[in-house]
Amino acid sequence: MGVGKSTIGKILAKKLEYNFIDIDKLIEDKEGLSINLIFKNKGESHFRKIENEMTLTELRRENSVISLGGGAFLNNIIRKNTKKLSISFWLDVPIEELIKRLRKSKQRPLLLKQKTSEAVKKIYFERKKIYNTADYRIKCKSLKSEEIVNRILNLYEKSGSQI
Repeated sequence: MGVGKSTIGKILAKKLEYNFIDIDKLIEDKEGLSINLIFKNKGESHFRKIENEMTLTELRRENSVISLGGGAFLNNIIRKNTKKLSISFWLDVPIEELIKRLRKSKQRPLLLKQKTSEAVKKIYFERKKIYNTADYRIKCKSLKSEEIVNRILNLYEKSGSQI
């Protein structure tokens, strides 16, 4: 959440001449509601069900860069399929930077009605162990978007696989 998955994904897809797929955006388009409103009106379980279905469908597409929602990789089925069908990258941004980025955000349902710094720390440490199972970890501290994309491209080229 707030690490720049969509920004990095768009740049990466353009460089590779691949399609860019943002799962959260697909869900918003399908539901005709923002993620916040989906959580508020239909609940997190409804959101996660749709996220699971759409992600599993999109993972089967070739020549695509996919931005998963921040909680998607926690889903065992999504994680297993991601690892089987693609290369996964964890964009690891230091907590202090995440707090700074997310402090004013009203678009993050898991942060609403909570102190941002406490919520971000809790989410980060809960997810870190699972995020560590990604194929690659990119430590994004003080890196510009272009540098992150270049690191991903280098790892991708070395792997000889599809993203």
